[in-house]
Amino acid sequence: MKKILLLLVVLSAVAFNSFAQLSKSDDGGKFSIGVDPGLPVGDASNISSFTIGGDLKYSLPAAENFDVSLSAGYQTFLGKSVTIDGESFKYGSLKGIPVKLAGRYNFDGSTGFFAEVGLGAAFIQDGGGTAFLYAPGIGYAMDGGFEVVVRYEGWSKNGSISQIGLRVAYSFQ
Repeated sequence: MKKILLLLVVLSAVAFNSFAQLSKSDDGGKFSIGVDPGLPVGDASNISSFTIGGDLKYSLPAAENFDVSLSAGYQTFLGKSVTIDGESFKYGSLKGIPVKLAGRYNFDGSTGFFAEVGLGAAFIQDGGGTAFLYAPGIGYAMDGGFEVVVRYEGWSKNGSISQIGLRVAYSFQ
């Protein structure tokens, strides 16, 4: 856990320093930080009943009403207790570091509804390897920097682990 937190701090510092000059030139780029709860779906719902995580995202305008972003975070599929043939046991939690590159179309400008599609990799802990990540979603950006996104997120590697996730975030300008 300490290594992951250190990795996220280092990635955040590198991203912040890399985009510092761009931000000073008033390019419209912005950082956001979010909390990501979710409900596992499909096969994932057999081993987990809830997911929780967080992420840091940098968005940069690419064209009118279209942004690109890079995000990194930490997500945990919390293991659930089950009873099979009268015996109870608890599945272990599945933890990973999702890293996504996304495109976002803003229907109403900087506030209002938007749609986004993210692709990337989920680095699964405890020897789980790397999974392909895909995450389409829809959201709403509010005045004051808050946004809410509902997305389907799948991690695909020899099968699929997926969730319906919610991102509640605040953007820094």
